[in-house]
Amino acid sequence: MSQPSYSFGGGYPAANGADDPIKDTTTKAFAKDVLEESRRQPVLVDFWAPWCGPCKQLTPVLEKVVRASKGGVRLVKMNIDDHPEVAGQLGIQSIPAVIAFVDGRPVDGFMGALPEGQVKSFIDKIAGPGGPSEIEAALTEAEALLEQGANEEAAQLFAAVLAAQPDELKALAGLARSHLALGQLDEAKALIGSVPEEKAGDQQIAALRAQIALLEQQAALGDEGELRARIEANPKDYAALFDLALLRNAKNDREGAADYLLEIVRLNRNWEEEKARKQLVQLFEAWGLTDEATLYGRRRLSSLLFS
Repeated sequence: MSQPSYSFGGGYPAANGADDPIKDTTTKAFAKDVLEESRRQPVLVDFWAPWCGPCKQLTPVLEKVVRASKGGVRLVKMNIDDHPEVAGQLGIQSIPAVIAFVDGRPVDGFMGALPEGQVKSFIDKIAGPGGPSEIEAALTEAEALLEQGANEEAAQLFAAVLAAQPDELKALAGLARSHLALGQLDEAKALIGSVPEEKAGDQQIAALRAQIALLEQQAALGDEGELRARIEANPKDYAALFDLALLRNAKNDREGAADYLLEIVRLNRNWEEEKARKQLVQLFEAWGLTDEATLYGRRRLSSLLFS
């Protein structure tokens, strides 16, 4: 593997002293306040509601630490009672939830009322001490390699980061995803199994567990041609539609997988105790809250269930 090249910048520009780094936003203003602004500096979005007790504990802590960062990050607060659309699109089901946006996309987050020290650590990680650290740069490059299909190189870089920082969950999750991309299911399972119990609920780890469970489930499926023939003969062959959905997911046709499961929901929502809907939810967890297929599937599922 060639030596990775890291690019170190001067960090994010400090906020203007007269410009309050904390504001409330709306669904209409979200693109400007969060997506556009995050291209200049990291933006934290605090999803909250007036009735939420833990939100009332977290918000003052967030505001204190954000102000103390002196322009390192901005904080945008969104009341999900008044503006539920964005939280729904991101798949947020529990509050308080804080999502960090950088360069127009969500990059990290947490749920619950964390103590001040943990909030500060999170913000320090997002803002950086004047620019991305070497570890963060290595993780970014490893993610890019994985996206490009350079799975072995990505695995090596994730492993190097993990050797330097054994508690870095991003590196562990990235290495597990690299193993999965290389067809090394047992190695990925072993890595996920090594996560300490107190961190087992992390969103990226939960997504990988769900993905591994799907791969194990898919290994027992039949031939795609036979399944299609069964569906052609009987469009209400729910078992064939279900198995075909899992096969399409195994071939990374996520929207196709969602479509077959949604067809079952459309025809017979209660088939085998809502098995299709429950499988969709598992797929959403495996794909991630912000994946395009997850957002597509959630929109269509909502339309079927609530129209």
